Amino acid sequence: MKRILIIEDVELNRDLLVQLLEETYEVLIAADGAAGVELARRECPDLILMDLSLPVVDGWEATRRLKAEEATRAIPVIALTAHAMRGDEERARACGCDDYLTKPIDEDRLFDRLAHHLA
Repeated sequence: MKRILIIEDVELNRDLLVQLLEETYEVLIAADGAAGVELARRECPDLILMDLSLPVVDGWEATRRLKAEEATRAIPVIALTAHAMRGDEERARACGCDDYLTKPIDEDRLFDRLAHHLA
């Protein structure tokens, strides 16, 4: 079973993602960027869903840290964010995100992107 790390600080969003994913994937959870980076280093998930507005270390910096390390560089990171202004997707990709989805979550698009990156 593929493992997905959800790095999300809003409990309601975490719960929704867990409900959507838990039947198909093993789900790991972190509530801030620093804890997410540490969990990714330790557990090497198959994919990371990264909120960008996180406490402690924001998602932009957490992604940069993960992509800078040999052990975590190849893990696909999908930004899952409310940042939907012009330029936000380009900024997310520039810090290392492999894909970009906006909130509210479009379930079909989410599962399409997961299938693409986990193929």
